Amino acid sequence: MKNLSKVYSAELEGVDAKLIEVETDINVGLHSFNIVGLADKALNEAKERVSSALKNSGVKPPNKENRKITINLAPADIKKTGSQYDLALALGYLLATKQIKDFETSDKIFVGELSLDGSLRQINGALNIACLAEKIGFQFLFLPKGNAIEAAVVKNLKIVPVANLEELIDFLENRKEIDFQKPVDFQINQKLPEVDISEIKGQESAKRALAVAASGGHNILMSGPPGGGKTMLAQSLASILPLPSLEEIIEMTRIYSAAGVLGEHSVIDFRPFRSPHHSASPVSVIGGGTNPRPGEISLAHRGILFLDEIPEFRRDVLESLRQPMESGHICVSRARRVLNFPARFSLVAAMNPCPCGYFNDPEKECRCAAHEIFRYQKKISGPLLDRIDIQIGVPRVKIEDLRQKRRVNLSDSLRNQVKKAREIQEKRFKEAGLKIKLNSEMSSKAVDEIIGLSEEAENFLKNILEKSFISARGYYRILKTSRTIADLEEEENIKSRHLAEAFQYRIREKE
Repeated sequence: MKNLSKVYSAELEGVDAKLIEVETDINVGLHSFNIVGLADKALNEAKERVSSALKNSGVKPPNKENRKITINLAPADIKKTGSQYDLALALGYLLATKQIKDFETSDKIFVGELSLDGSLRQINGALNIACLAEKIGFQFLFLPKGNAIEAAVVKNLKIVPVANLEELIDFLENRKEIDFQKPVDFQINQKLPEVDISEIKGQESAKRALAVAASGGHNILMSGPPGGGKTMLAQSLASILPLPSLEEIIEMTRIYSAAGVLGEHSVIDFRPFRSPHHSASPVSVIGGGTNPRPGEISLAHRGILFLDEIPEFRRDVLESLRQPMESGHICVSRARRVLNFPARFSLVAAMNPCPCGYFNDPEKECRCAAHEIFRYQKKISGPLLDRIDIQIGVPRVKIEDLRQKRRVNLSDSLRNQVKKAREIQEKRFKEAGLKIKLNSEMSSKAVDEIIGLSEEAENFLKNILEKSFISARGYYRILKTSRTIADLEEEENIKSRHLAEAFQYRIREKE
C-alpha cells in the first residue's frame, strides 16, 4: 500500500500564477518532516503551522508520527515563496496517512495560510490563481473566505470559500456542505475623485489639454510657478476618466492582488491614481526586488502616474521610465527568470520652471542665476521629454478667475466627451484588427496605416516640420495627439487645426 499523495497548489511569479504539485510521501523511520523543492524560509516554517492546525482540527499531526515525512514541491527548479501552500501541505499529509478518504484531486487547487487553530487567513494573488485554474481547466478552487469575492470575478470556476481546516475535511468527506461563492456581478460606480475638475477656477487651456490627455491616454507635463494649480489639475484628471471595463478591472486587480495592496477592496473597479514621493527608489517605482513584485508604474496600470516636482526625482528613476512609457510593460530580469509586469499608464508630471519657481513670471522676479535654471531644467533629459506628448505652461490664476463661481457640470460634460472619443478609438482599432485601446498605444506602423491626412493637412504638417526640429518619435506623437483631438471633436479626418493644436503642445522642445 502506497503512502503517497498528490494535490495541487500555485506559486505567484510576478502577476502570473504557476501550477505547483505538492507530493507527500510517508516512509518508515525515525520522525522527520522535510519540505524539498526550493522552499523559502516562510515555507519551511509551514511545518509548525500545519502541525498545530492539524492537532487543533482533531486529527493526528505530523509531530506525533514516528515516520519520515517528505513533501516535494514540483517543479523543483521554481523557487517557492509565501504561506499559501499551508492548506495543500495539510491535505497532502492527511491523504498520505489515510486520515481522510481519497477524493479526486486532479480538478482541484488548494491555497491558503493556516492559523495555529486551523482557521484560514487571506493570501495574495487569489484572482491570479483563479485565472490560472480556469486557463488550465480545473473545476474547483479552495481558498480562504476573505479571498472568495476577489476570485469569483472568474466566471467558469467553482470557488469554494473555506473558513477552517475542519470544515474543509467535513466537506471533502461529504459530512458538510459549503456554499460555493456566486460569480461576482458587481455594478461599476464612478469613484469620487480627490479633486473634481469643476472645482478648478480658470486654467481653461490646461483643462483642454487634460481632456486631450484623458481621451488618448497621452503623457502630459505641466510647468508653472508655485500655487498655480498644477497638483490640483493632475488630481482632477481622474474625475474625467471613463469607468474601466471588466477586462481592465481584472488586469488591475491581478496586479494589486499580486502586490498585496488590495486593502479593503475586493476588486479594483476604479482607475488608479498613484503619486510616489520624489525620494522613492527605482525598485519601488519600476518594480523588482529579491522576490520581484509590481512597482508604482504597474500599480498605475490603466490609470495615472503623477510625479509632482519631477526634477526632484532621482535621475535613474526618471530614465528607467522611458522603456515602459513606450512599450506599456516592464521586463524585470533575474538570474533564474524573466518577469513581465503590465505598465500601461498615463504619466502626469508637474514642475516649476526654475528652483525659485518664477522664471518668466510677468509679476514676480526670478532670483535664480542662468546656470541654476539651466541645471534645473536639464534634470529632465531630452529622450524623456520626447516621450511626453503634451507639454503646457500653467500660469498664475488671476484674482477675477478665483472669484468666479464653479461650473458644476463641467466634469460630467468632459467625461462624456472623453468616453465618446475612447469609444471611437476602440471601434477603429477593432476594425483594423489591432489589440489596443487608445491612440497613444499605436505603433509607427499603425499610425502610417490608420491615420490619413487631407491635402491641406499634409501641406500644413510639411510646413511646420520644415521650420522646427522634431524627432521621428515627435513626428509620430504629433500625429497621435492630433488624431485624439479630432476624435474628441468627433471629426472623421484630421484637419490643420488639429495638427496645429498638437504641435503647440510640443513647442517646449524649442526652449
